[in-house]
Amino acid sequence: MTDLFDLSGRVAVVTGGSRGIGKMIAAEFVRRGVRTYVTARKARPCIETARELSEFGECIALPHDLSNLEDIQAFVAKISEQETQIDILINNAGASWGASFDEFPESGWDKVMNINVKSLFFLTQQLAPLLRAAASSEQPAKVINIASTDGIINSRTDTYSYSASKAAVIHLTRRLANRLAEENIRVNAIAPGAFASDMNIWARDNPDSVAPRIPAKRIGCPDDIAGTAVYMCSRAGDFLLGATIPLDGGTAYGTVQG
Repeated sequence: MTDLFDLSGRVAVVTGGSRGIGKMIAAEFVRRGVRTYVTARKARPCIETARELSEFGECIALPHDLSNLEDIQAFVAKISEQETQIDILINNAGASWGASFDEFPESGWDKVMNINVKSLFFLTQQLAPLLRAAASSEQPAKVINIASTDGIINSRTDTYSYSASKAAVIHLTRRLANRLAEENIRVNAIAPGAFASDMNIWARDNPDSVAPRIPAKRIGCPDDIAGTAVYMCSRAGDFLLGATIPLDGGTAYGTVQG
């Protein structure tokens, strides 16, 4: 019987793959026989992650700044030199910015929007030919956008551009899903809650303080995010289209309001 969750032989690109959620997903892909390209702006952590994960399978580092179209095109050119098709794209690279409402700077708005929304769109656009080359009705190509529960719930933190950007990612996911469905490319999203990462320092450094506020009474672990990504990218997730899965232990939809 064919394993519903088999990913062996596929090719994946994971942005922001050198640490945090991106690394958690990349590690599981590598272990499952996926040739996985990890990219990040900082070269050393990217190369170190690829070297570490290569103990379990194929992991290739392609450090690159994906914050503007010119650099995205240069990154896609490098990928195209090595691959004729891409089965999976994980749009995970992101940024956040915190400042009070009265002090929130334009630079904090533009940086977050550019990386979290604009770059996600244009990388997907520029990699579309390689995704189309891999896609078929029997085995669709997959794009997974990493959103956040901050794009679903009304966060109390002063991260205005981050919350707005992740809400935009969720809606953009639906729009891209509709546009690319006819080409056998499935676009979906995951909205993580509290995971131990550099993006969520509070959960990373104070898990015992964060856990009681979550209905599941714990923060997310690598298996949670990796398992969800495997499900969505495998045959088991072929009928998902335009969905955003809140992976937050019930924070968004399992909490009683009032």
